[in-house]
Amino acid sequence: MFEKVVNWARANMPTREQMEHNRFARPLAARHELWRFTRRSVPRGVAAGLFIGIFALIPGIQIVGAALMCVPCRGNIPLAVLMTFVSIPPTTLFVFLPGAIAVGNSFGFHADFSTVSEMVTRGASIGDWLAWLGSDAAPSLVIGLFLISIVAALLGYMLSAIGWRWWTAHKRKVRKLRAAARDFPD
Repeated sequence: MFEKVVNWARANMPTREQMEHNRFARPLAARHELWRFTRRSVPRGVAAGLFIGIFALIPGIQIVGAALMCVPCRGNIPLAVLMTFVSIPPTTLFVFLPGAIAVGNSFGFHADFSTVSEMVTRGASIGDWLAWLGSDAAPSLVIGLFLISIVAALLGYMLSAIGWRWWTAHKRKVRKLRAAARDFPD
C-alpha cells in the first residue's frame, strides 16, 4: 500500500525542474535545499505540513501555506505538501473539529459541535457559517485548532527525526553486512 502511494506521488508530483519553468513557483524551485531529503529538512517539512494542514482547513491555502512555510524554516517542500493531506474531510469532520472545539471549550469558551454537524447536514449558507464564526464558537475553534496543530507538528517532527535516524542506521548496517559478505565469502 505504501509503495503504491509513493509510486503515485512520484508519477504525479511535478519535479523541481518543471517548476522552474513556472513564473510563480520559480523562487521556490530555485532553492535546491528545499527539495532535498536530509536529516534536517525532512522533520522540518513534516512539522510545517502538519501545522498548516491542521490549522488552515482550506485545501488550496494548505498547500501554498506549507510550501511558503518551508522557505524560512528550510523544510522539505514535497513532504510538507504531502502532510497537508492529513486533514481530509473525514478526519476534519470527525477528529479535528470536535477535538478543536473540545480543547477550545476547556479554555472557557462555549462552542457546540452539534451546531456544526447540524449545519453540515442541512447545507448551511455562507451567511450561516459567518454568523456561527462570529459567535463564541470562533475563538474556541481557532484556539483548539492552533493547539492541536502545534502538538501534531511537534510529534511529527520528533517521529520523523527518529524515523530518519533509524532508516539511515538500517541502511548503514545493511551496507556493512554486504561489504563483510563480499570481503569474506563462504
